[in-house]
Amino acid sequence: METLKKNRPLSFVILALVYILAGIVGVWVYRSLPFDWWLSLLVADTAATVFTFVFSLIFKNASVYDPYWSVQPPVILAAFAVGKELSAFGILLLISVFFWGIRLTANWAYTFKDLCHQDWRYTMLCEKTGMFYPIINFIGIHMVPTLVVYGCILPSVYAVRDGIDADFASVLLLCLSLGAATMQGIADIQMHKFRRNRNGSFIRNGLWKYSRHPNYLGEILMWWGVGLAVVCAAPDVWYLLSGALANTVLFLAVSIPLADGRQSRKEGFSLYKKQTRMLLPIKKI
Repeated sequence: METLKKNRPLSFVILALVYILAGIVGVWVYRSLPFDWWLSLLVADTAATVFTFVFSLIFKNASVYDPYWSVQPPVILAAFAVGKELSAFGILLLISVFFWGIRLTANWAYTFKDLCHQDWRYTMLCEKTGMFYPIINFIGIHMVPTLVVYGCILPSVYAVRDGIDADFASVLLLCLSLGAATMQGIADIQMHKFRRNRNGSFIRNGLWKYSRHPNYLGEILMWWGVGLAVVCAAPDVWYLLSGALANTVLFLAVSIPLADGRQSRKEGFSLYKKQTRMLLPIKKI
């Protein structure tokens, strides 16, 4: 098993098969349920996550779940778009979500080493929670992100499914989403370059010059742009913004504190934090 896990090309193939099978499970569950579309989708999404979780146990690596964050939304939206006569708004939503998903998945693939490599956050949680880690793994690492991203993609699914037409504000907001995804990509490229040519403890150039987490800012803005674009076109579904809100809370309450906590071990972090904003790439006065 260890030899198999250390083989990078084979690890990619295995994960691709896991996700194809997870998708099949999701589609089968969705088609088998008699509920309203949003509830059937939620149950199907949960079933696909549980399927992925089983393989994270088999390979003893919670990072088997990592691509789910970026693969789930495009797949779900595409499934609802098949056979539909899409409006211009629906096409723009597909472009926005696919651009975001492909870029983020490509970044994951670039950094993916093999099935022996696990995200440092999961390893830290395992060390801190001990016997309770299996519960933390299932709920915190797998189910919570799935529910958050489900909430983020729900406005797009609603718009595509019901053939909602956009107004001018909706188009502008989708431009914000595309810009946010582009900003994420630029931030990731700058970080990869910094790690290859490390010349200090903290990256202090490009988008990172004044922001500690420009990539997280891009993720937050991406889903606010999508959610608000749909709500501008269909104000009655304002409650669908709950996904973007949950996503923001996840980053502010979990992802950013974890990242800053790790960085705080480095000498000079207090000064770096004092000089650099958490999210907005704007110089502190």
